[in-house]
Amino acid sequence: MTAAVRIEARRQADRPMPPPKRGRGAQTNESGRFELHAYVPVDDGWSLEEPPRLNTTVTIERPKTIITRNDSPDISFDRSINPYRGCEHGCIYCFARPTHAYMGLSPGLDFESKLFAKPDAASLLEKELAAKNYVPRTIAIGTNTDPYQPIERRHRIMRQVLEVLARTHHPVGIVTKSSLILRDLDLLAPMAQKGLVKVALSVTTLDPVLARRMEPRASTPEKRLATLGALAKAGVPTCVMVAPIIPALNDSEIETILARAKALGVREAGYVMLRLPLELHDLFSEWLAAHYPGKAQHVLSLVRSTRDGKIYDSTFGKRMTGSGPYAWMIGRRFEAAIKKLGFGGTKLKLRHDLFVPPARIGEQLRLL
Repeated sequence: MTAAVRIEARRQADRPMPPPKRGRGAQTNESGRFELHAYVPVDDGWSLEEPPRLNTTVTIERPKTIITRNDSPDISFDRSINPYRGCEHGCIYCFARPTHAYMGLSPGLDFESKLFAKPDAASLLEKELAAKNYVPRTIAIGTNTDPYQPIERRHRIMRQVLEVLARTHHPVGIVTKSSLILRDLDLLAPMAQKGLVKVALSVTTLDPVLARRMEPRASTPEKRLATLGALAKAGVPTCVMVAPIIPALNDSEIETILARAKALGVREAGYVMLRLPLELHDLFSEWLAAHYPGKAQHVLSLVRSTRDGKIYDSTFGKRMTGSGPYAWMIGRRFEAAIKKLGFGGTKLKLRHDLFVPPARIGEQLRLL
């Protein structure tokens, strides 16, 4: 059975809609698209007991390298670091969810409860930065899964990576939804003075009820705004991301979010239209049916209107902003708002010329 056939079978199955799990975004935990067998809940008329509490587990991963390269023409960085796989924040719209299928796990509840940590990340980074042919460019962190998700409090992998970057004067751009980033202000503020760092926080909504349903274990909207203000006050260049914009759900908040962020000293702003690749279509549809059944069909219809009638279009240059009249309207509203509020038109460029590579193994001994 092909992945496409199995996915369509799930959509057509007569399956019950379980009550939302407290503290979790996804409603179900169906098999990934690469599995030989698909497990789908079916309403057989029997009353089953409530499933046991879903706990978070962390598996140690030992990769051989830590810097991931990309050549995508519509993003501003060519390298990134992901200290973790999966994300406990549980954001239902997270476009990284389908990557859990590569681990033989579900992009649903597995993605937010079966996590992978890379404790060797800092040492691997130091080794890669020491390579003779390494050319420094801004490293992006948090573009896939959040480096400051709750398990970072215990594992501190992001902290260790940041220490290497600070010591080598290497530029870094960070994206997060967590106020935990303020723990590392002692590293970020000195880096900012040298032009080596900028931080973006995603503020999807100001509605605490919507936020708790949509991003169950991320920092509250008010905490994210307060974090932006604290970073800006400490001299760290900040950006607010109104992302993702979900038609008929949070699109009315664009101007208010931007105004709140600008008042706190945020200097840049950006947005991304909702993206629903692969399994994310089913997961997001289930979430809508559980939390906003009256709006579900309308939301998905508008989503399709931004993707040429499809649920998703991965075309470079269109995947972030969408196309069509509705997407055009969102773009013009965003442009008008940032112009009115006085956000800077030029993106901050971080410095690459201060980079000091770590000593290679054996090099320091030769100098003695």
